[in-house]
Amino acid sequence: MKKYDLAVKTGEYTNKDGQKKNKYKNVGAILESENGPYILLDKTFNPAGIQDGKNSVLISMFSVDNQNQMASNNFGDEIPF
Repeated sequence: MKKYDLAVKTGEYTNKDGQKKNKYKNVGAILESENGPYILLDKTFNPAGIQDGKNSVLISMFSVDNQNQMASNNFGDEIPF
């Protein structure tokens, strides 16, 4: 069962209201089985491609339940994917 989507920030954009928003790329998921949680990572994801001037990459976790609730409430561009 999928618990979280994993995403990295790839940039920013300005929405129609003039607000800056983050752009994200989905790079995998955290799933859970009877043996416990595990990570499924997109094998084409290269952390070296994230150009933010740092030596590490921040991977955010977005709850699948939260995304489904947000989509059903029509929050539109608040969903990071």
